[in-house]
Amino acid sequence: QLSYRQVKRLWKRYQEGGAAVLKHGHAGKTSNRGKAEKFRRKVLRLVAAKYSGSEEERFGPTLAAEHLAEEDGLAVDAETLRRWMLQEGLWTRRRKRKAYRQRRERKRHFGELVQLDGSFHDWLAGRGPEGCLMDMVDDATSTVLCRLGTQETIWAAVGVLRAWIGKYGVPRALYTDWKNVYKRQATESERVCGEAP
Repeated sequence: QLSYRQVKRLWKRYQEGGAAVLKHGHAGKTSNRGKAEKFRRKVLRLVAAKYSGSEEERFGPTLAAEHLAEEDGLAVDAETLRRWMLQEGLWTRRRKRKAYRQRRERKRHFGELVQLDGSFHDWLAGRGPEGCLMDMVDDATSTVLCRLGTQETIWAAVGVLRAWIGKYGVPRALYTDWKNVYKRQATESERVCGEAP
């Protein structure tokens, strides 16, 4: 938007010098803040040689700018470097996508798979010590059985499993998150044979 006074000034300049005077004074000239072409080529040569490679190995513009400043003594803004790298094909805007993990389908029948986990929390809302809720959940029906204890130990897990078996029977499969609580050290013979404990 131009003010009335600005339009009057431009009209006067146009009448005195024609259309050429309406062009901005810096049009076609290099920017006062611009970097020299020689400097640009040097930076891009270093980036291509030291900080470029396969998709996983190459540096992004921000990290490359930091390394150029620290290791090579070349100060260049990360955004400027990003623009240069895009122009030269040393960088793409594509983000690395995490591999999509498809959710597992739930089991069809009760007792096919029961999940066991322990969760620490202030379950008594300040009316007692913080405890560990040992929780068993049937995968097909989401039937739950819980026991509150002080720690997540193998004995607490056996206690809640025994209660589950007493109420619902033996599950076909039991899934845990395999913390160290549920693991044991390999015996000497297992280590020698390369077998899992």
